[in-house]
Amino acid sequence: MSTAMMNEATAETASPSRSVRALGALNFFLADVRDGLGPFLGVFLIGQGWSAATIGYVMTVGGIAGMLATTPLGALADATRAKRAMVAVCAVLAILASLLILFVPTVPMVAASQIATGIAGAAIGPAIAALTLGLVGQAGLAFQLGRNEAWNHGGNVVAAALSGLFGYWYGLPAVFVLMTIMAVGSLVALALIRPSDIDHEVARGLETGSQEKGSAPEGLKTLLRNRRLLVLAACLMMFHLGNGGLLPLLGLRVASDGSVDPAAYTAATIIIAQLTMIPLALVASRIARARGYFLVLLAALVALPIRGLIAGLWGDLYSLVPVQVLDGVGAGLLGVAVPGLVAQIMRGTGRVNVAFGAVMTVQGIGASLSPSVGGYIASTFGYSTAFVTLGLFAVPALCLWIVCGAMFAKPDGDGRRERETSGGETASL
Repeated sequence: MSTAMMNEATAETASPSRSVRALGALNFFLADVRDGLGPFLGVFLIGQGWSAATIGYVMTVGGIAGMLATTPLGALADATRAKRAMVAVCAVLAILASLLILFVPTVPMVAASQIATGIAGAAIGPAIAALTLGLVGQAGLAFQLGRNEAWNHGGNVVAAALSGLFGYWYGLPAVFVLMTIMAVGSLVALALIRPSDIDHEVARGLETGSQEKGSAPEGLKTLLRNRRLLVLAACLMMFHLGNGGLLPLLGLRVASDGSVDPAAYTAATIIIAQLTMIPLALVASRIARARGYFLVLLAALVALPIRGLIAGLWGDLYSLVPVQVLDGVGAGLLGVAVPGLVAQIMRGTGRVNVAFGAVMTVQGIGASLSPSVGGYIASTFGYSTAFVTLGLFAVPALCLWIVCGAMFAKPDGDGRRERETSGGETASL
């Protein structure tokens, strides 16, 4: 039996089945919650008379709030045993934020809702990563990350399809109602995860049955001393500086010219991408177990410049298909690679989730600036220039990742880790 098959079998047999199934359902329902209204927000606000630049600025405010909150919330996910409660609070906060936008679509209220949504999204990422690691451990992580992402993207497909239909039949306010229903579903799934099935020390990166278990976590300075973690964060920041504004701009371009129904078009952009992400996430988990995460992230970085060029140079309605297929390639691969790489890099430190939060904070700098940058370029030079420019932001990230590739080109399934110590040495554990 191959190593990948043995790891897969271990992941399926060593984990409490009901809680793992509930984790899949949780990822399904959170798909429409963790990112808020996403591109539907821009379409809704265009209908309220907002400009593309103003929409971009409001989205940036929410992105900055999430960016600032992610690292401390990652530390909370490491420290607390109330990981399920973290997710529950985020789901309720997302419901309240979406209703605020629907009933009071003013600049201050929408900005406040985006701040709340940004903080909720910042907490959900590390909390789900901690729950996953605590339920399946390092040996089953790559396999389970693929399943998590497949469930998450499946939830996005269903939510986007229903949003498109309900938005077409009843108007965009129906999208807000659907998001509330999905949030309630996430609370039900969360309740089915048994607290006793979560190993909270493993959830923060300490090892079951090793001398590390029960020992004190390393200091937070380990985040700044780990070169692999810093390289990963820098690459993701540049990637998201280009990626974050592309999908909202697609919706804004259609809403501005009135050529097709904006709700249906926005739903189509999401569905095409998410249908691509489902198989890509499963393939990425297999590649990660067999050959490591380096190739997975490399492919994600390559997809963005090509996507920006197609959106900018082709630019008609039919370009939607390849543009969003490539979006699915990038997001499907990153969803597996990023938490897996962080867990691999920080294994044994007891700081996995705060490191994941720190990486999300750095990539959030790019993601929060992207809508404003894209909106400004679109308003000043046109949508085509904006798409091409955003796509090219990933090129420096791609170059950095290739240059530093030897630091990451190890499979995750061998149970070993290399990390920098405070003295700059590399130690194998």
